[in-house]
Amino acid sequence: MPPRALEPAGVALVDKPAGPSSHAIVAQIRRVTGARTGHAGTLDPFATGLLLVLSGRATKLAPWLVGLDKRYRTDVDLTSRTSTGDPEGPVVEALEPPDAEELERRLALLRGEIELPIPAASAVKIGGERAYRLARRGVEVEMPRRRSTVHALDVIAYRGERVTLDLRVSSGTYVRAIADALGGHCRTLRRTEVGPFSVDDAVAPEAFDAARLLAAGDVLALVERARAGGAA
Repeated sequence: MPPRALEPAGVALVDKPAGPSSHAIVAQIRRVTGARTGHAGTLDPFATGLLLVLSGRATKLAPWLVGLDKRYRTDVDLTSRTSTGDPEGPVVEALEPPDAEELERRLALLRGEIELPIPAASAVKIGGERAYRLARRGVEVEMPRRRSTVHALDVIAYRGERVTLDLRVSSGTYVRAIADALGGHCRTLRRTEVGPFSVDDAVAPEAFDAARLLAAGDVLALVERARAGGAA
């Protein structure tokens, strides 16, 4: 197979719908550009929101983008845990939802530096095999824990059995693990920001065209400006 083209080059802000994988969205963009294509941080199939898709020479920007902070909005069902931490897995534990005071106590423990088990349905490798593949076969393994930072964790709406949260977290944070620690699972998950980039500026995959690619220089300038602002 011949190497993929290095042009057009740039970064596309794509609003991923629920259903397709991040890999499928990358393939959809590649069919439009014909160029080498990748992304800077996966979203689970059930999740929606901002996916940074890198085209052509801009695929070299991945190391500068994958470590950016992320912002999410999620609806957490507080009546049950699932095997995957999301609606795609079977319920493994039915629970009595916490009252508002208990919910805030649990949230307080999840702000700042935290360490939680990586979800069993993640892509992390266990013994050389992806954890989600082991989970699908019913193989139980002890998942490693990951340290991350929750910069902000705010309640948008609370309805007793369900709570809507707005989170700003360091790269590598599993929102499903946070939902599980709260005593529930993610019903929905939407990524609204990646570093200085917002889903408000993104387009649906079917609306993408090469003219919407952000130039690599502009992307790096935005990232550097955001980092400088964070350090100020």
